[in-house]
Amino acid sequence: MTTSAQRLELARSLAALVRQMAGETILPRYLRAVREHKADGSVLTEADLASQAALVERLPQLIPAPVLGEEMTAEEQGRVWQAGVDGLWVIDPIDGTTNFANGIPFFGVAVAYLVNHKTQLGVVYNPVTDEAFYAGRGAGAWLNDVSLPLRSPTTRLKDAVAGVDFKRISHHLGDELAVRPPYYSQRNFGSSALEWCYVAAGRLDVYLHGGQMLWDYAAGRLILEEAGGCYSTLGGTPLTAGPAIKRSVIAAASPALFDQWRVWLNTHS
Repeated sequence: MTTSAQRLELARSLAALVRQMAGETILPRYLRAVREHKADGSVLTEADLASQAALVERLPQLIPAPVLGEEMTAEEQGRVWQAGVDGLWVIDPIDGTTNFANGIPFFGVAVAYLVNHKTQLGVVYNPVTDEAFYAGRGAGAWLNDVSLPLRSPTTRLKDAVAGVDFKRISHHLGDELAVRPPYYSQRNFGSSALEWCYVAAGRLDVYLHGGQMLWDYAAGRLILEEAGGCYSTLGGTPLTAGPAIKRSVIAAASPALFDQWRVWLNTHS
């Protein structure tokens, strides 16, 4: 991947691969999934496992590299992470499994390709809406071949539509946001990977999440960055970590809006 044009073509090929896999593996199971629970209490369906198995088989055919999936054991994830410094696939086979299992059409497949643990390619695909968000480093961000963002974000935080997950932030910050929100309106859709893309598209202006894993943000952070947005952890540190570490996320569709959002959060956290 020596040029941005090559990365864009690879991102488009990756989006086509994910779209085909989802059509064959996920959509036939939609509205038929049986919800189960993993040891940590999170939701799992047979479709998650089938999607992950299909991606583990197909992704190395595009770029030969190990694949780290959400549904792998922690030991296996750690092993793959260490082995994949020079090239690593990171996947969430279905992000928003509760939505998927309940028939809510807001879930996605998230796939990222990392080199030196930095995202080079990212795809997030919603099989129900047939929306493929994708990016290649230095090659822009796209939704079904339309350049992102789709609309210009607001310039003032008080006019912003915010994506906020209240479950994983402090009670104090949650109370401040509920009682004295700095934005115009708030949404929470239940798929972190797609919410990143909604900020990139301009459908959301700002974003806050208290705890994401690597596969939640690996693809979306590049898509947002290539669309002109900004992000960091809630504490202001770079958003990068191994597979076993949850990180907070703040993001915005533009640098100016990000600065306003970060200042408000730092003042009220």
